[in-house]
Amino acid sequence: MLKFVNTGVVFQEIPDEVTLAINISNCPCRCPGCHSHYLWGDVGTPLNEQVLDDFIAELGSDVTCISFMGGDSEPREVDRLARYIRSRYAKYKIAWWSGRLRITSEIDKRDFDYIKIGPYLRHLGPLKERTTNQRLYKQIADGQFEDITSKFWK
Repeated sequence: MLKFVNTGVVFQEIPDEVTLAINISNCPCRCPGCHSHYLWGDVGTPLNEQVLDDFIAELGSDVTCISFMGGDSEPREVDRLARYIRSRYAKYKIAWWSGRLRITSEIDKRDFDYIKIGPYLRHLGPLKERTTNQRLYKQIADGQFEDITSKFWK
């Protein structure tokens, strides 16, 4: 069962979107230098359709995107919830931030508008550094993604 610890309305994670970031716990990646150690444990509140409905009812048109920040321990559940949002709330973009090296075959990439992959490696830096190993992809056609990581670079 996916659990979330907290949420926030953020402006930097997905370019040109006002994003509801849902921070999911039980992260198996445990990246050295991680700024979110509190997400390593299996803690928090279950994340399900009712919780998503409540977030959307509260935020309405204040956000344009919903992002699952983590969930690598249960990618199929992340995908299932993404499909739920897509079917019920088509106006929202859907993003997934994964700490894995590759997009898992356990999901249907077409369920997401954006997918970020890559563990945080301190010596390579975050997305805003040209040296980063992390990549953010945007779906440009049915199942086809474009690397838009450079949008973070100054």
